Amino acid sequence: MRGISDNVHGVILAISSSIFIGASFIIKKKGLKKASATGGTRAGSGGHSYLLEPMWWAGMLTMIVGEGANFAAYAYAPAILVTPLGALSIIVSAVLAHFILKERLHIFGIVGCVLCLVGSISIVLHAPLERKIESVMDVWHLASEAGFIIYTCVVVVAVLVLIFRFVPKYGQRYMVIYIGICSLTGSLTVMGVKAVGIALKLTFEGKNQFKYYQTWLFTVFVIIFCLLQLNYLNKALDTFNTAVVSPVYYVMFTTLTILASMIMFKDWDHQTATQIITELCGFVTILSGTFLLHKTKDMGNSQSTNAILLPKNKDIESKATNENSKEISEV
Repeated sequence: MRGISDNVHGVILAISSSIFIGASFIIKKKGLKKASATGGTRAGSGGHSYLLEPMWWAGMLTMIVGEGANFAAYAYAPAILVTPLGALSIIVSAVLAHFILKERLHIFGIVGCVLCLVGSISIVLHAPLERKIESVMDVWHLASEAGFIIYTCVVVVAVLVLIFRFVPKYGQRYMVIYIGICSLTGSLTVMGVKAVGIALKLTFEGKNQFKYYQTWLFTVFVIIFCLLQLNYLNKALDTFNTAVVSPVYYVMFTTLTILASMIMFKDWDHQTATQIITELCGFVTILSGTFLLHKTKDMGNSQSTNAILLPKNKDIESKATNENSKEISEV
């Protein structure tokens, strides 16, 4: 009975977390809009005037509450039950964006969201269980192994290339650049958060983990990467449609986090062929949904539609003008 009760508590906390996190995207976007309306430099252009906007801080507080509820949910229920419920934040964000921000989610966007959700749920439900970690030193040992060090180096190099090479040229045009930075750093942040969480839990139980310098390294690492994620997530929200940013961020973040966890904890050793095939199908589904969302992100905007039609109308008018000029010259 206690196990069932714990799962109920975990589900309630996870759903609450999704509601708060989904709403935080909308509140922060309204804060970003208000900040830009006052004449400050937009976050998408490198400005930080939103830090003076109370609405943006309200969104941040909402997100912190949501993340706290999510962290608590993992204390009650297994990750295989809690993690899929995080997808509810996508639905919350899309619905609120539709009614509050007037960002219309067209039919292709809805299909893309469904594909992303189905793929993510398939991967999460068939992902291997995490190994039991009992101390910060256990996490440090796993993080110091060759496989995870290689993954960390690849992520750091990829993030640096995106920031210094692609953001200045293509950041305002391609949402995947901003979201990629957030997701890549996020996959490493989760590993650090797990270590800090274990340290806090053991410390509260009377086993001080902050006597190890590794605990402080993990803490500094998490703070730096969280600030980096926050900065580029703000840029993405300020530049692109919230109803698209939210699901794409969820999909990429979840995918890379599961990958990082598999590399660090070597959970693939205990998987069956059926689980691996299902995960691969989930990846294909996610990629399809992400592609559909990204390629059709502006179709719900009437202005974008008009912009697409205008060149054709101008061509017709230009052709008619040329024909009239030709007739006049012949006369």
